[in-house]
Amino acid sequence: MDEVPDTYVVPVRTVPGRQLLTVRTGRLPQGQRVGLAFTTADKLANAMGADQPWTRLCESALRTMLAPLGIDRIQVDPLLVAPRVEPEAVGTPRHLIPIQAAPVLTGARQG
Repeated sequence: MDEVPDTYVVPVRTVPGRQLLTVRTGRLPQGQRVGLAFTTADKLANAMGADQPWTRLCESALRTMLAPLGIDRIQVDPLLVAPRVEPEAVGTPRHLIPIQAAPVLTGARQG
């Protein structure tokens, strides 16, 4: 049986001009918004890049932060967190592809 950690490594972003962090969210390929959580900093870096800021949060704190956004699902250890690529964008230079607000996830288990 998998052990659930007491805390997760949660990706965050800073709010310019304020001493404030917000948790990053993602979308499943079907469009559902989800919270993001990782069991280790290495797993977060592998999925989102080594420069992704993060903080440690317990599950209840993360759920409390996600609830006002209408998010009740947490994806734990997604293997890839990437911008959505629209089918019509295949073959389009990367700098011309519009980036969605929430990344798309693959290979995750639900927390």
